Amino acid sequence: MGSMTVPSTNAETKALDKAHVLHSWSAQASFDPLVIAGGLGCQVWDFEGTRWLDFSSQLVNVNVGYQHPTVVAAIQEQAGLLATIGPATANATRSEAARRILAHAPHGFSKVFFTNGGADANENAMRMARLTTGRDKVVSHYRSYHGNTGAAIVATGDWRRVPNEFARGHVHVFGPYLYRSEFWATSVEEEGARALHHLERVIQAEGPDSIAAILLETVPGTAGILVPPPGYLAGVRELADRYGIVLILDEVMAGFGRTGSWLALDQEGVVPDLITFAKGVNSGYVPVGGVMVSDRIAHHFDDRVFPGGLTYSGHPLAAASILGTLDAMESEGIVEHAAEIGRDHLGPQLAALGEKHDLVGEVRGRGVFWAVELVADRATRQPLGAGEMGRLKKDLLHRGLLPFIQDNRLHVVPPLVVTADEVARGVQIIDRALAAL
Repeated sequence: MGSMTVPSTNAETKALDKAHVLHSWSAQASFDPLVIAGGLGCQVWDFEGTRWLDFSSQLVNVNVGYQHPTVVAAIQEQAGLLATIGPATANATRSEAARRILAHAPHGFSKVFFTNGGADANENAMRMARLTTGRDKVVSHYRSYHGNTGAAIVATGDWRRVPNEFARGHVHVFGPYLYRSEFWATSVEEEGARALHHLERVIQAEGPDSIAAILLETVPGTAGILVPPPGYLAGVRELADRYGIVLILDEVMAGFGRTGSWLALDQEGVVPDLITFAKGVNSGYVPVGGVMVSDRIAHHFDDRVFPGGLTYSGHPLAAASILGTLDAMESEGIVEHAAEIGRDHLGPQLAALGEKHDLVGEVRGRGVFWAVELVADRATRQPLGAGEMGRLKKDLLHRGLLPFIQDNRLHVVPPLVVTADEVARGVQIIDRALAAL
């Protein structure tokens, strides 16, 4: 690694990490991190040569795989030209990245506000909604994750919100989830209709004139890859229009090919007012995120100051990594490949696991965005316990698969470039691990 002095063994890396790194979402004394020394395509390895097939895309962000040469070359070229510049300047790489992103947005979007990641993208989208409406409240789902900054974590619905509730004006509703319906629904149509009724009643009870935005993940990711029922998001759009509310769709995890389309909203026929993105837009090679801003909201700030900004907004290395990623995705047909892999390989093979193993309660997903929900009892749908999930994770790692485990679910989310052979190998590992469990 050139002249840099860094650890070169698993033991040295762990010791240095333990001494100096404070890890997120972890009790530090018992945390035992996996050492990753390198990666290529859909595989990673440690210093001792142990290899894993990555079915997590790390945090569902390494969409074009590790060390894609087009992305690496774009970053290297930009570093040689101009490594950093402030956001108040006009930078060619940043401007082109914005133009290329917007080429995949719905009609009526012509501006991007760049951030450092998905959390602050959601922060600034909520800020825009509040400023343009003059209202305060934001409605979001309980089953959601929007980031770990001040308002984004309070907009989040899961347990991580509770110790962080310092932001005001947040209201939560239950979204559609037929397998564990909150609405006594017996069909996908009932679930969607009743979830919309619930949302409207909450809007009415909170006072429509007090609500600035509805913030939803197009396909909730960390919460369980909850593909919305047909018509649900269109119904949310109609409610937002009826009550003068800004609709924000969070595409941080689901966007840029993950569901088999450029944006997950492409499959829903819905145009929001704001779209947040990060992760897949540059496969996580450099920290970046942003907000695609509809013309209506962008024009609000033509003669008004937008009171938001970040030192590294539109950083040139991040912008270059976006261009490299979009170049690779477009020239190699990566999004189309993700749709094919999901339709012809990953989806059917996971469904077969569901038929084979009584531990599998439900399989759901799109593209390369899938969840296998595990249960202790199929009849009662009692979630599989934390101990069993921990053993499953350990066994998958032992068998050579890097998994994404959340609650009682195994999320199957490999890079978009995963091959049919790698899918077959990964699903076979999952099959054996479930049988052992």
